[in-house]
Amino acid sequence: MTVTALPPVPDLVPAPPPTAPSTGLRTRVDGVVLAVLLPVIAVVQGTNIGNYPAFSDDEGTYLAQAWAVGTGRGLTHYTYWYDHPPIGWIQIGLFSWLPELLSPYELTAANGRFVMLGAVLVSAALLYVLARRLSMRPWAAALAVALFTLSPLAVELQRQIYLDSIAVPWMLGAFVLASSPRRGLGVHMAAGLCAAMSVLSKETMVVVIPALVYTLWTASHPSTRKFTVIGAGVSFCLAVAFYPLYALLKNEFFPGEGHVSMLDGVAWQLHSRAGTGALWASDSLARGLLESWLTVDAVVLVGGAFALVVAVTVRRLRGIALAGLILVAVGLRPGGYLPTMYVLQLLPFFALALAAVIEIGARRGIHALERLRVGQRAATAVVLGVVALVGLSVVAPRWVAGNERAMTEHRTDTFTDAVRWIGANLHPTPSTKIVVEDVIWLDMVEVGFGPGLGAIWFYKLDVDPAVHLDNGWRDVDYIVSSPVVRGSAAELPTLRDVLEHSSPLVVFGTGDGRVEVRAVNKDTTS
Repeated sequence: MTVTALPPVPDLVPAPPPTAPSTGLRTRVDGVVLAVLLPVIAVVQGTNIGNYPAFSDDEGTYLAQAWAVGTGRGLTHYTYWYDHPPIGWIQIGLFSWLPELLSPYELTAANGRFVMLGAVLVSAALLYVLARRLSMRPWAAALAVALFTLSPLAVELQRQIYLDSIAVPWMLGAFVLASSPRRGLGVHMAAGLCAAMSVLSKETMVVVIPALVYTLWTASHPSTRKFTVIGAGVSFCLAVAFYPLYALLKNEFFPGEGHVSMLDGVAWQLHSRAGTGALWASDSLARGLLESWLTVDAVVLVGGAFALVVAVTVRRLRGIALAGLILVAVGLRPGGYLPTMYVLQLLPFFALALAAVIEIGARRGIHALERLRVGQRAATAVVLGVVALVGLSVVAPRWVAGNERAMTEHRTDTFTDAVRWIGANLHPTPSTKIVVEDVIWLDMVEVGFGPGLGAIWFYKLDVDPAVHLDNGWRDVDYIVSSPVVRGSAAELPTLRDVLEHSSPLVVFGTGDGRVEVRAVNKDTTS
């Protein structure tokens, strides 16, 4: 009798993969890298943060809007007209109490910049985790973080109070979750929620969503791919839906007589606002902005742009490369609007792609040396030494000079001096009105000008029906004339009248950058 052996029964549940012996070591190495990187970033970004760069009016606007939410006055300190979702400045308001406790600077906007420092540190940690999940070695992940946070261009713009810096860590968190090895429904739904928070912080981040969907799809297990990706989409859509729902409940979704509308705000953002021209036009505003970015630091911009083209051919890097390429394409569109802070959305993807491509080149160099019978350790030391030498000789001198400027120069003294003088010399009554840039609007409220029609943001004189002056420019007592105020007068007739019928009480600074405190001469004729 012949006995036939039965085939082995396959395991119904596959055995878990063995734990790599280097897992604990990698965790410790990553912890050490972050423990070194984050304090360095905090010192470089935080030193002199309130004095450099010069203030932009947007910084004061977002701080004032955060103040309005925190004091229960509404979503903004003036009429909210759906130019941006409010989640961004609500988050700023949640953390603005900490800089107020420290108060190392006299101006509110200067202290408010410390909120941005916190956002940058969170972004740096998330970027490092994402780089590691893209199979980048610790040194390459650290390089990505350095490119993202220590470039002079990054230091200059990340210090400023922009919604983009609030949106970036949420989107990086979405990519970190999308790349999670757990690949579960809960993780992917959390990724969708993070993406929604990013879009609700700065709506232009929505263009990155296709790259996130690609990352979710490729990182999912084939058997549950559709289920988890749809789950991420549902969580994203439900969270974002609260914004139009709010407008619908306020009867402000559709255009109508006597009220603002969300559709009008979106149309203004997409179509109505004046464009900055094409980047390839030598006389366009967009071209001038690009040249100013390149003057500060061309390494991340030029190197990152080329690296995106290489990275998109590498499967594990394709998601972040697609995100960067989409943002570049949006910035290049002719007739579009390219704002100063747009580069903040590009920087994390440029930095990741550039560091990853440098690492790929280094690996190939090491393998080439090994084929020449050079030992692995020696080959690694030679290649990484060459990378370090190029960085120290070409990049480091420019970065040191740029960051030294950021850590020592004072570009906000004229506003500080003006606010100090106003507090000491002007004694406002409940009816006294002063027109200012939004960057010092909160400081005027603290000095004693009323937050209603006492301190008036110059832009609202002509565009907000809630700012009603019975006698036009004659109802204004003082105006703080700054470069932004003077540059806007041609398009704002009431502002122009206030400037024309005022005379300087005191001037701080010289030339085009001067700040003047001016009194309105009400006895003059129009």
